[in-house]
Amino acid sequence: MTAQIETAVGNAFATAAKSDAGYLDEAANSHGREKVQMVLNALARTTTDAPHLVEIGPGGGAALQYLADSLTGTADRPGTLDVTLIEAPGVVSQALARVIDGYNAAGLGTCTLTSGLAQNLGSILEHPVDIVAASALIHEVYSYGSGYRGIHEMMQTLPAILKPGGHFAYRDVRTVDAATLHETVTQTYTHRGWLQFVRMFTPQYLNGSRHPYHRSSDYPTVRQDSRIVALEDIDPRTTAVITGPIGLFREIQRHYITFRDYAWRSGLLGFVPHLDGQLGADWIDAEAGHKRVHFTLTESEWLFPALLKNASEPYGDHYVTDGDIFDEYTDAAIIELLASAEDGDERGAAVWGEWIEREGHETYIYLTLGELLAEFAIRSAEANTGTVMMPLTSDDVITPERAYYTRYLRKRLPNALPDGKQLVLFTNVPTSDTEALRAGMEILRPLCSREAMARLHSALAQTI
Repeated sequence: MTAQIETAVGNAFATAAKSDAGYLDEAANSHGREKVQMVLNALARTTTDAPHLVEIGPGGGAALQYLADSLTGTADRPGTLDVTLIEAPGVVSQALARVIDGYNAAGLGTCTLTSGLAQNLGSILEHPVDIVAASALIHEVYSYGSGYRGIHEMMQTLPAILKPGGHFAYRDVRTVDAATLHETVTQTYTHRGWLQFVRMFTPQYLNGSRHPYHRSSDYPTVRQDSRIVALEDIDPRTTAVITGPIGLFREIQRHYITFRDYAWRSGLLGFVPHLDGQLGADWIDAEAGHKRVHFTLTESEWLFPALLKNASEPYGDHYVTDGDIFDEYTDAAIIELLASAEDGDERGAAVWGEWIEREGHETYIYLTLGELLAEFAIRSAEANTGTVMMPLTSDDVITPERAYYTRYLRKRLPNALPDGKQLVLFTNVPTSDTEALRAGMEILRPLCSREAMARLHSALAQTI
């Protein structure tokens, strides 16, 4: 979903790039079920006859559409559900407009679209609401807003705009399994496409983006053929052994995946896969992440789509092939694309530059899962609203794996980091509700550090 932040220092939010229909109505308009999963759980706990839901950053409307379908398909639902969508100024989606019209026509309640910024929620909303939902919001607040300060301010604002007992349903990319993002690890890169990407992406990210990797030990050390080389001098034909913070390697891994998706959707590779819907889930072995990939050939003859066509079978108006084969052809095409961008080819450079503007400056990993949960609880307690935000059951914190991407990463990287999503349902717990506080503490204790739990106890002691 699109960011809801105000440009401060650092890179400006790419409003034009993220408003493009090819991104907002297609690339960012997917995973509706996953985006709504925690919202549906929150609705099941809400006793209000006509609850009010606020979604920050509705994108192309995938979440709203899945929500409407879910409410239509069950009798166990609120009498009405009024929805307020808050989108960043200047971001417009035709797909979202159609979904809003459909929701209002279905008699489920009202749905309105408002332009605004996340840090201004207190002035946008006239009354506290039952549920707030957001997807991929915090990393954009960090990347384009005011860094950690912006995140903390948002955490302190949320309990004030939620009713006591209300919920915040949040979804984002999965963080690292480490105590801190600065934990030093060593990663090995052997694939030419990944080596090219590390050489091109990492220097511009470290030098031109907002990120937390500024400690003296954070700058990566690259070794090739037993020699230390600069990031920009990596030879993509030779294995590189790189030592640095685990969070930075998570950034490299995640950004490669987003660039691969962007290269697909650009059409320049000569083929575009069906990533979503029924054709996007043609599994050979779902648990292993092995599937058949359906794709359409484009008019681009710049690379070699004919070779992929010969390794595929016709399927209606498109083609289908084994996912592992499709990944091999994709990476071969990306090697050519990255090389052309470095050489100044207009088409390759355009795709690379557009992706850098849209996503290449974002820091996806800003807190580990334990830090995220602890900071929400601590900052909300410090807001002095008489409530604290925390998950209350084990089902309120889940980290689903993206099996297809995990399969791919394990084939390309000798020590791939886990890939997936993290979904958290926070409850705005009144500090007078000792039973709920106790339940929340039991959920947080194994996930958060002892130091974080001590800070939380101290913050709560100031409010109770």
